[in-house]
Amino acid sequence: PISAPPGKESFGTIVGVGLGGLDMWLNTLFGVSPFGTLKHGKADYATLEPAARHKKIAYPKPDGVLTFDRLSSVFLSNTNHEENEPVHLLVGDMELQKRSEHDVFAGPSTRYCPAGVYEWVDKDGNAAADPTAKDVRFVINAQNCVHCKTCDIKDPNQNINWVPPQGGEGPVYQGM
Repeated sequence: PISAPPGKESFGTIVGVGLGGLDMWLNTLFGVSPFGTLKHGKADYATLEPAARHKKIAYPKPDGVLTFDRLSSVFLSNTNHEENEPVHLLVGDMELQKRSEHDVFAGPSTRYCPAGVYEWVDKDGNAAADPTAKDVRFVINAQNCVHCKTCDIKDPNQNINWVPPQGGEGPVYQGM
């Protein structure tokens, strides 16, 4: 069946959503999908554009009622990793990460990761507030990882490789 996101990409919002609805309706009633399956035009990581083309988004602070900070949400996932276990998030080339992920794309890993695993920090270890700061390093807080693999999919250079953690640790979603 046609799905709305690639339909919107191919035909525009109104026509794409309309065709997606028609396709779902026909598929439900008659088991027929006249449009087949549409695919996105390119891989997710290839859709990222350099930060210079866009203005910075000022995200509102979590209110603690409807919206929550990342670390509180990671706590609810009951994520557990052994303290000395090898890091399961592998960066192929740290220089490329700095040159491209930070300098060109303004560190999207700090925003696309739902668990706040990735940080760009200054020489004192504080989160680098300025995305144009030059004296920064990439820090991976693998103990927070909820194993969604977003980094493996969305990293603009395909430079982060997610591998299963040692011992099968990770989130335990009881009571969610």
